[in-house]
Amino acid sequence: MQPEPFELNPDMAPEGADVVGYLGRKYGRTPEQVAEVQDRIRARGAAVGFQFGRREHVWNTLPAHRVLHWAATQGRAIELKRALLRAYHGEGRNPGSPDVLAELAGEVGLDGAKAREIAAGEAFTDEVRDRERQWIDMGVTGVPFVVVNDKYAIEGGQPPEVFEEALRRIVAGSPRPPDRPN
Repeated sequence: MQPEPFELNPDMAPEGADVVGYLGRKYGRTPEQVAEVQDRIRARGAAVGFQFGRREHVWNTLPAHRVLHWAATQGRAIELKRALLRAYHGEGRNPGSPDVLAELAGEVGLDGAKAREIAAGEAFTDEVRDRERQWIDMGVTGVPFVVVNDKYAIEGGQPPEVFEEALRRIVAGSPRPPDRPN
């Protein structure tokens, strides 16, 4: 198993955008609504032991996906993905920064200089874009999106109970997902 690439904002400039303004434009939400959703996400993360930090900015993630592709060839993609999730969602760091990617790669036993080179260049862009297109062609429109046995999908940032119920239904041969809470 390796992390699959999927960019929520493939056309975002490398410098990114202010999260409140960006999410307001993208989803038509007020700053108060953005804060409410962020609070809900932090509460769900805390319930399973993950500390979401306050993220004030969003960035283009293509460099991270390209470095993750390379990390998969080195057998270290899962470790790097976890480090990236912690850095971005927990610490609010830029997952597209060659310096951040080099540091995180080094933390998980990869060559940091090679990660920086990949992040700053164009290596693996075609491979990442091809795989992203496959997911889009299958109907994926957002993340998280969990695929079980290449057949069943659980969409969205669901509470653990939703995943548990979906997995129980799949095992029992009745894969219709339960209704999702908002």
